[in-house]
Amino acid sequence: MGIFGSAAKVYRPAAEVDLGPGSAEHYISPNVKAPRVAGLLVKIFGWVLELPVVGWFLLYILKKDNLINKLVSEAEIPEPPLFTSTHSWEDTPEQNVCLTKPDLSPAERVREAVGCLPARLESTLGAGPALKRWTIMDFHRAYSSGETTPVQVAKRFLAAVKESSGPTLNMAFFISCNPEDVLKQAEESTLRYQKGAALSALDGVLVAVKDEIDCMPYPTTGGTRWLGNARPCAADAACVAPLRACGAVLAGKANMHELGAGTSGINPHHGSARNPYDAGKVAGGSSSGSAAVVCAGLCPVALGVDGGGSVRMPAALCGVVGFKPTAGRLSSAGVLPLNWTVGMAGILAGTVEDALVAYSAIVDHSQPSYMRPELNLPMLTSTPSISNVKLAKYAKWFNDSSDDIRSCCDKALQTLRTHYGWETLDVTVPEIEEMRLAHYVTIGSECTASLAKYLDKLKRSEIGWDVRVALAVYGSFSSRAYLNSQRIRNRQMFFHKEIFKTADVIVSPMTGVTAYTLQDDALQSGELDYINGAALIRYSIAGNFLGLPAITVMVGQDKGGLPIGLQFIGRPWSEATLLHIAFAMQEACSKNHRKPAVFYDLLKKD
Repeated sequence: MGIFGSAAKVYRPAAEVDLGPGSAEHYISPNVKAPRVAGLLVKIFGWVLELPVVGWFLLYILKKDNLINKLVSEAEIPEPPLFTSTHSWEDTPEQNVCLTKPDLSPAERVREAVGCLPARLESTLGAGPALKRWTIMDFHRAYSSGETTPVQVAKRFLAAVKESSGPTLNMAFFISCNPEDVLKQAEESTLRYQKGAALSALDGVLVAVKDEIDCMPYPTTGGTRWLGNARPCAADAACVAPLRACGAVLAGKANMHELGAGTSGINPHHGSARNPYDAGKVAGGSSSGSAAVVCAGLCPVALGVDGGGSVRMPAALCGVVGFKPTAGRLSSAGVLPLNWTVGMAGILAGTVEDALVAYSAIVDHSQPSYMRPELNLPMLTSTPSISNVKLAKYAKWFNDSSDDIRSCCDKALQTLRTHYGWETLDVTVPEIEEMRLAHYVTIGSECTASLAKYLDKLKRSEIGWDVRVALAVYGSFSSRAYLNSQRIRNRQMFFHKEIFKTADVIVSPMTGVTAYTLQDDALQSGELDYINGAALIRYSIAGNFLGLPAITVMVGQDKGGLPIGLQFIGRPWSEATLLHIAFAMQEACSKNHRKPAVFYDLLKKD
């Protein structure tokens, strides 16, 4: 380490690490002391970082202070590197599931998923504070009965987008929304319903798409003002095309943190997506607009991309469901390749049921059936009968959150035990902070590599200042740091597989803090808030770095009324089990949820 730091860590072989509840493994909470930087200061900081010699020296000090050198770059790690988070297919037994046939169309898979849903008693949104979210099936029934039409709903949607984008609310939900295209899709859907020929339950249902995913007729900007021209969009992404084939009305491109390089959702180019529960708070990132449009009732479902919790974090902050399947379950074709070994598309939805329906439509069926993992769908009608579920909890990590979050999530686990008899097992998940830093090196290195052909020709002034700082840091990582990060990935894969030998899922809060205040000085420059950023990302890394399926569901609100999410991380290919558990959690907690301050009822009568 030289004169600037203490000795680098020497890791024991992974097989010698104790994963039991009494393990002596030391838990390291992110020791972030950097002050928040925004406005003029972030510009000065970014300018200094880009200076050839001074910037290099400052970056070295920053990495040393964040333990990257000690725990990753200079560390001695016995395991060989593992470069991808892909998993071979394992036939893991799951309870109460429907095994789908291998060659069904997206609409046929949606039909299978609808058959797994519980019956619902319809109720109207009242004037009180309780929250009732209209589901995909609510819209489908309303269209099928003639109570309303996709065109009428689309017009309400467009009016809501216009109102929410105005100077009074300034919610910045969308980067692009083409009213003519939305109405054209809705008109075609309305005609199908009039003929009794709806394509699926998704026909006429509004779905927003993060602006990191190709969706015609829009450019894919990645939250920038230049990438759409540099990389033309020629076709729908592989996760968008099945939704269109099912008749969904693709509602536009949702706002996001520029290049996915942040957790706040603050975007100086397209406006900062705001949290519908409190417009003065962040929506989270990087899929900020996708989470916010679902939270506000504009769409029951949206697509996001999750490279470091970018679906699940904003979902938790906005009080909606965030679902990231196993790496390889969804195709990445047509998704910006910003971080190819950790990033993948995911689903944001108002309810677990809607997440299931959307998931059934977009699973990747491009490979031959004999190479494809089996697709189980959870029979949500039978969730209460599931027994012997074991949830692994690492107390030191679980409790490294705000008092409100810790208390609320503990209460949620007690509710599961009381209602279903499910057991919580105490375990140790070693080297959490080491994994976070290794993921940071990985995602940063891959982002720099993927953007190099554009950045070499681009004026830095076209990039927001907070992202310029991020890119400067990303570009400083060495090949040794990247290789050691992949060694840590190998260790963590071993640890998690060992834990899954005795537990069905690992449970944690989704974020360490609830949505924090959106400061005016960050709106034009972005901000460097490493304390809140580390707290937001604390629980999200395993889903991406290890390619594990994970889901978050709202379990309550803090004293200020802001949502709190609980996360379940599952074995590879165990999406059905995760959806069962999340649905049970939703049913146990949702009765006390309150409506967001900014909320639209698209099924209201004109």
